[in-house]
Amino acid sequence: VQVGDIIPLFNFLYVPYSEELEIHVPILFSHQIELTTDTWKGKVIVLVGVPGAFAPGCHVTHLSPYIAKAKEFKAKVADIITFVASNDPFVVSAWGHVLHAKGDILFLSDPKVELGSKLRLSLDLSALELELRDGRFAIAIDDFKVKYI
Repeated sequence: VQVGDIIPLFNFLYVPYSEELEIHVPILFSHQIELTTDTWKGKVIVLVGVPGAFAPGCHVTHLSPYIAKAKEFKAKVADIITFVASNDPFVVSAWGHVLHAKGDILFLSDPKVELGSKLRLSLDLSALELELRDGRFAIAIDDFKVKYI
């Protein structure tokens, strides 16, 4: 993917933030939903991809600046901030909970690495026995058009 490209429509698996997560109530499977990029029409999106939730580099280094500045970023730059990881939606949701994102950032799941593959931003970690994963990336999207990568 490069600046000027149009991001394809895509479905993510997503467990939305809820107050139930604060009191450690198990998430019911019915809370797993598909979030389509179709809802992004006319919006400025910051799409951040990482190989895996809770991985040291992703957890400590890559996402911390976004979380620290999420409210400011949304007030000035973006309508929606998203993190995409190659884990199942429950792990990705738990990651958002641990990072205290509380709905400021959408934690989206791409367990089959469909987005990373379509955008040619996947990472083959089979040498580490981790298989194909989304790579590390940050993309600014304005009405589906890539403005920055």
